[in-house]
Amino acid sequence: MLRAALAATWLLDGGLQLQPFMFTKGFVNDVLVPSAQGNPGFVARPTLAVVHLIEPHIAAWNALFAAVQVAIGAVLLLATVARRGGLLRLVLAGSVLWSASVWWLSEGLGGVLTGSSPLSGAPGAVVLYIVAGVLLWPGRATVEDPVPAPLLGTGVARGAWLGLWALCAFLMLEPANQAPGAVTSVLSSAAAGEPAGLQGLLSGAGRDLAGSGPWLDSVLAVVMLAVGVAVAMRVRPRAALSAAIALSVAIWVFGEAFGGILTGQGTDPNSGPLWVLLAACMWAGLARSPEPARRRRVGFEALGAGRGAQAAQA
Repeated sequence: MLRAALAATWLLDGGLQLQPFMFTKGFVNDVLVPSAQGNPGFVARPTLAVVHLIEPHIAAWNALFAAVQVAIGAVLLLATVARRGGLLRLVLAGSVLWSASVWWLSEGLGGVLTGSSPLSGAPGAVVLYIVAGVLLWPGRATVEDPVPAPLLGTGVARGAWLGLWALCAFLMLEPANQAPGAVTSVLSSAAAGEPAGLQGLLSGAGRDLAGSGPWLDSVLAVVMLAVGVAVAMRVRPRAALSAAIALSVAIWVFGEAFGGILTGQGTDPNSGPLWVLLAACMWAGLARSPEPARRRRVGFEALGAGRGAQAAQA
């Protein structure tokens, strides 16, 4: 189910890439070029090189980008339904490579190096695709289970979860996000071009939160770090995951305005849905792995039963 959800998100991405706006120079000038601004040379120069490459033939290149994303989603869904482990590994590897190249060459590393706010989507939806692809990678196949459970519930998953949320907490404490008008600026930017109802909601929230940048972003940084640590250390992880889902949905609505997909210019649904997907991955991992306390209890019970059997034999 999680792989199917990831496939559906890829299909949505491909569909959004087919919007009329993406076949115009607006895609280059309003989406690609801004991602290079403020970034160091190793990020900005390759991005601008891509811009110069595709600008003469935007429509053809955009059709190719959309086809790749639709293909990833379609093949991932097919391999999931058909339980083809080899095909799953192939398409997940392709999705990770594609996501990494997009994150670097067209998304400016999600604004991580420029102080972008997690309220507007940093560190970027694409890096979450990478983590999801790794966590949903099939394990070693057996005769009984040709497509066994992925890496959910392992130290790799918990470490990735903690690292991502710790990064978000760090970004919230960046100077640009500690400015008094930081939150209002994010909400105002999200409201631009949205339908009247959503625009009014976001503009009103921006006015109500005027000057709240330092304290609100600091509180959110603490919450984000707590969510990451609690799941990684397995301290009430389900409560922490529930909080993460609620926070992700709130950010998706108010900070990301549903990824701008209602404006006809959103290239993806932004990071909100991907955070929810990752939380679902971690939740599934908890179901597969017993809690540490339960493991200790089961171990003590087994030890006691063993001693009891030895005593009976004696």
